[in-house]
Amino acid sequence: MSTAEALSVIPAAVLRNLSDKLYEKRKNAALELEGIVKHLTSTGDHDKINAVISLLSQEYTYSPQAHNRKGGLIGLAAVTVGLTTEAAQHLEQIVPPVLHSFSHQDSRVRYYACEALYNIAKVVRGDFIVFFNQIFDALCKLSADSDANVQSAAHLLDRLVKDIVTESEHFSIEEFIPLLRERMNVLNPHVRQFLVGWITVLDSVPDIDMLGFLPDFLDGLFNMLSDSSHEIRQQADSALSEFLQEIKNSPSVDYGRMAEILVQRAGSPDEFTRLTSITWINEFVKLGGDQLVPYYADILGAILPCISDKEEKIRVVSRETNDELRAIEADPAEGFDVGAILSVARRQLSSEWEATRIEALHWMWTLLNGHRSEVLVFLNDVFDTLLRALSDPSDEVVLLVLEVHACIAEDPQHFRQLVVFLVHSFQHDHSLLEKRGALIIRRLCVLLNAERVYRELSTILEGESDLDFASVMVQALNLILLTSPELSDLRDHLKQSLVKDAGRDLFLSLYASWCHSPMAMISLCLLAQTYQHASSVIQSLVEEDINVKFLVQLHKLIHLLETPTFAYLRLQLLEPGRYIWLLKALYGLLMLLPQQSAAFKILRTRLKTVPSYSFKEEKVARTSSGIPFFNGGGGSQISEDGNPNENSHDMHNGINFASRLKHFKQIQQEHRLHSKSQIYSRFSSASSTK
Repeated sequence: MSTAEALSVIPAAVLRNLSDKLYEKRKNAALELEGIVKHLTSTGDHDKINAVISLLSQEYTYSPQAHNRKGGLIGLAAVTVGLTTEAAQHLEQIVPPVLHSFSHQDSRVRYYACEALYNIAKVVRGDFIVFFNQIFDALCKLSADSDANVQSAAHLLDRLVKDIVTESEHFSIEEFIPLLRERMNVLNPHVRQFLVGWITVLDSVPDIDMLGFLPDFLDGLFNMLSDSSHEIRQQADSALSEFLQEIKNSPSVDYGRMAEILVQRAGSPDEFTRLTSITWINEFVKLGGDQLVPYYADILGAILPCISDKEEKIRVVSRETNDELRAIEADPAEGFDVGAILSVARRQLSSEWEATRIEALHWMWTLLNGHRSEVLVFLNDVFDTLLRALSDPSDEVVLLVLEVHACIAEDPQHFRQLVVFLVHSFQHDHSLLEKRGALIIRRLCVLLNAERVYRELSTILEGESDLDFASVMVQALNLILLTSPELSDLRDHLKQSLVKDAGRDLFLSLYASWCHSPMAMISLCLLAQTYQHASSVIQSLVEEDINVKFLVQLHKLIHLLETPTFAYLRLQLLEPGRYIWLLKALYGLLMLLPQQSAAFKILRTRLKTVPSYSFKEEKVARTSSGIPFFNGGGGSQISEDGNPNENSHDMHNGINFASRLKHFKQIQQEHRLHSKSQIYSRFSSASSTK
């Protein structure tokens, strides 16, 4: 139909008034136009109606003149009203020009476009749905319009469209969701309110399954929880709470896709977002069942950092979720990824927060106990991290690390690997040995059998090329051996060195490495009750051995002789004739101590208490000072105390003491040469510097 035919049914005055700058004239023209269209509708002349709509669209709504556009918009609304029930078949011509005007630069044009579309929607109601996505897109933009009047008009239109959608049977949620998803991360507060409003309205419609599409816009809702506007945060939280309640009541939920979103949001810098995410995860762990098994590693990665959150509520919910997750007995055959969970625990073991590191270790221990074979496959990935964790500043973490190590070290090759690394760590970090050495060694002795640990350590140190470190390490092990309650059984075995094979084997296994420290060797002999050999060791010491370090260690030993550990030794002094070599060894130590030292006075006071007994020809008399001395007689010699045997010094219970003493002297000679070379190097360096 031509423009001429359209002009033939519309008076020129009406067309002129449609583009007038005065609203009243445009309104009156629209009313006349409405009457014309009503007449055409009653006669069924749709060709002329199409011509009128085409004229209004092309000549008015698409005109560069603002007043023409305004007239075209009000005219199209009037045409729709005139069409009444016949309007639906003409919507393809009427609606697009109106929607196009929503983006016009003139705010009044945008305002009249809202007004026009509102009047059109009132007439066509459900038939309007075919344009829903385009209208939604336009309303979304208008909700953030710079003009308050346009915003207000858009708000009224929005309410009408919501009413139409909720009562329509033809609304397609499947076509709408992609549009919603695209806009969920918009930051404008007005747009956010608009979107949350639509989500809430659509969720309230029984026939629309918004829960099924929740993964598509869940992240956007969580993003709004950190909005600067309290109102938007509240609206988003309210919508999320409603959805969570629906999830609890729904038999079918896609937990997996949502779990991925929650895991990401649990790391949000916003406190409220973290709390809401962790709360959702907590509910998912309770409800998700088998669906969540493949996501356990990701969930754990979100929970562990939150266990150390600064906000108590988050810590409480995270800890509860962690406990529930760990209590689930999952099967690798069902998708339970041991390697992924182990990787998360390993990563969190480097966390700056102690509570997180502790829970990471609990997970490692749980996995080892429940899925040992699967964990050992990934051992190379975590072993170094576990070993480094022995230097953790927290004692509780170190103790848990040791429990995990002990669990791994049930296999011999892993046990050896652990002990080798420990020695290596102590060698390269002396502060670790000083601060944590006793704690680590004692705990390992409890978890892995003290004798097994000490034998392995001794084997490693026996061949240690760093003589200074070997000496320091042996002194540390010796002190732990003499003082730790956990090693009382080991001490009892050593006391039987001369009478039982087990004691002898233990004594010999420690002997070679204990040679690196004269004082440790003397302590070992006193503990093993090989007093004659102790005396021989003391007699073998030369001037170079009696240095400050030696005297400090000797001072410690004298104090240790007064502890319950050596109560048996002090009681043996009641029988000086039977334990003649014990007396001789103690006197040897006394002679090495400076007379003004506290240790000298302690040992001398103890020796004064020895009774004046004599046995056979071997007499023990007292000087005027009260200290006993030996009167040599012609009777038999007592080799190892309590066992008179004329030729038993070299061999006793299979121990070749002469050979042992030779080895001790050889090792000590190596230490002396090493000390001399160090002194020479320092002297040469100082000379060259000068």
